[in-house]
Amino acid sequence: MRGRGRGCGIGAVAMNLIVLDGALARCSVAAFAAGRLVAEEVVDGARQQPTALPPMADRVLRRLAAQAPGLDAVAVVVGPGGFTGLRSAIALAEGLALGAGARLIGITTGEALAASLPEALREARAVWSAIDTKRGRLVLECLAPGAWHAAEAPRAMAEDELPMPASPVALVGDAAPQAAARLCQLGADALLTEALLPLASAAGLVALRRLAGTIPPRDARPLYVEPPAVRPPRGDLAG
Repeated sequence: MRGRGRGCGIGAVAMNLIVLDGALARCSVAAFAAGRLVAEEVVDGARQQPTALPPMADRVLRRLAAQAPGLDAVAVVVGPGGFTGLRSAIALAEGLALGAGARLIGITTGEALAASLPEALREARAVWSAIDTKRGRLVLECLAPGAWHAAEAPRAMAEDELPMPASPVALVGDAAPQAAARLCQLGADALLTEALLPLASAAGLVALRRLAGTIPPRDARPLYVEPPAVRPPRGDLAG
């Protein structure tokens, strides 16, 4: 368990909320009771989402029910990220929301990563989220200084296509080390942070603001910047 007792800091939404993330090489589930974090489970490692997330969610929901009956909303990180992890987390979130009659909302990977940074850092720098596509490219999602949501959609690019930032930036995401090195070569003020993988507890801070209406809404449809890699059946391969 991590981060017990962490609050959202806005004091506007006293909701019971469960948050799921499986976007990258980590699974995490968090619960908020009356807007305050009361439980979280985290498992690192790739390709574990289909089997790891359901029992994690069950345990976290039991912890939530023991403190605050009822579930008002379910939030899920919708990408960018891996196809299997995103679909597993979103499908589970949809089922939980339907069963509880709860509201379902989405959080982007960049929003979740940015929310894990200290407030002073986020106020001083833009946050650039760089996610590895596993195809020799990265997906860039940019948040302005102090912002809780991305104003523009993420976009895919090669590492050498990274734009020169107009102001100091903080880099997050699993491709942040490469992106930070590239930007520093260009002479940018680019700070590499330790926020390489998202956490459900941080995503929940974004979700609470979304529920309060202080940032724009987002549904739980998966956010694919590039189409998933699909291999043809063996019988269709030229041979």
